[in-house]
Amino acid sequence: MMNAMETSSTAQIVGSLTRAIVEHRLRPGTKLAEQKLADHFGVSRTLVRQALFQLSQNRLIRLEPARGAFVAAPSVDEAKQVFAVRRMLEVEMTRAFVRQVTPGKIKALREHVAQEKQAVANQDVPGRTELLGDFHVRMAELMHNHVLAELLRELISRCALITLMYQSTTAAAHSNGEHVEIVKALAARDEALAVRLMDEHLLHVEAGLTFDRQRPTNDLSLALSS
Repeated sequence: MMNAMETSSTAQIVGSLTRAIVEHRLRPGTKLAEQKLADHFGVSRTLVRQALFQLSQNRLIRLEPARGAFVAAPSVDEAKQVFAVRRMLEVEMTRAFVRQVTPGKIKALREHVAQEKQAVANQDVPGRTELLGDFHVRMAELMHNHVLAELLRELISRCALITLMYQSTTAAAHSNGEHVEIVKALAARDEALAVRLMDEHLLHVEAGLTFDRQRPTNDLSLALSS
């Protein structure tokens, strides 16, 4: 068990590396040397290892046996395939949700959308990315379809880094607005509208990813000192 100080140190490392990756200060494929990170943050390699494990769970980095940790290098083609599969699944999920909608489910979605809006307003990039993705998982959970929720969580995590890195604040705010409209259509039990809005929303999210950001570095110290 980690004590409070160790937990805080791990969170600091996770936060710093996340920002360096999201803000394009670290190039995909960069090796994250444990000792170099330990020296930079003034902590043990054990705490660095714990932070790297957390980042690997979020798919921001990949851990390779006997080679170490590397910044994930997501494929744009993979993201496009993920979005194609998501549209197939989520269009049918939306149809099913309308048929079993209740005031309680709509209330839960509205609360989630309010949290998204706050994260966007606070310019909380990791937070808004997680919440915007979780909206879709939340729908499956509210339907008590745990298999669908797990599938969506896996699909969303596979393209999460691309969304995290390439979705602008404007596009994130637009996504939140589209979620609001989807919830309105669900509440009105308008199946055709809800399905159309969900399909258009996923197409917009994919189209809103911009791949012409600044060139990142593979210099770990330089990236973390920015």
